Amino acid sequence: MVFRRRDRRPFTTILTELVYPRGGWWRALQYVVHRLRRLPDPPHRIARGVFAGVFISCTPLFGLHFIGAGVIAWAIRGNILAALIATFFGNPVTLPFIAYGSVELGHWMLGDPSAFGFEEILQSFSGVWTSLYHNVRALFTPAVADWAGLRHFFDEIFLPYLIGGLIPGIVLGMICYYATLPGVAAYQKLRDRQRRERIERAIEKRQKAADKERRRAEKAAAKAGKAEAEDET
Repeated sequence: MVFRRRDRRPFTTILTELVYPRGGWWRALQYVVHRLRRLPDPPHRIARGVFAGVFISCTPLFGLHFIGAGVIAWAIRGNILAALIATFFGNPVTLPFIAYGSVELGHWMLGDPSAFGFEEILQSFSGVWTSLYHNVRALFTPAVADWAGLRHFFDEIFLPYLIGGLIPGIVLGMICYYATLPGVAAYQKLRDRQRRERIERAIEKRQKAADKERRRAEKAAAKAGKAEAEDET
């Protein structure tokens, strides 16, 4: 394959880089910002896409963040690629704070004083896949399906997370929207000015070359005319 890596990374390295990217989180953040600024779209559309990506990152729809970000960006006429890039907001560094805060806020909004730590939330999400696997397997084996665990997860984790994540999602999305808007606008103005300056320098260079060629031709013509005059005499 043309695009296959020559040095295949071990599976442990792939998992490690999911938690801590090569070069660190600061370099990864700089790359994301760089990619956002270079998108070929008006600043307000890019900022709307960023809002969509940040907002969906505050929801428990793991595995659907890309799709959700794209749908929201399309609905609000934002840049879809910017939305996909902005889902980077939900990363292993920020996710514990988002999940814990959203679940706590969701329980408070639902009038339930129950509280969960991030470790319990993580265990609940991992337990969901085990329960789903068991119940799907029960459809084809004598095993008995048990949906009690999934109902408990939905009532105690997923629903509070979903409801509680709306407010942080909107607030953080708006903050990132207003932070992105002037930054992208300033970068695009700078890029346009640099492009105009390059074009002007290229035109000026071609003009100088043309003037030089014209002077050389005039000098050659004058020299030839002088030689003709000397021959006539």
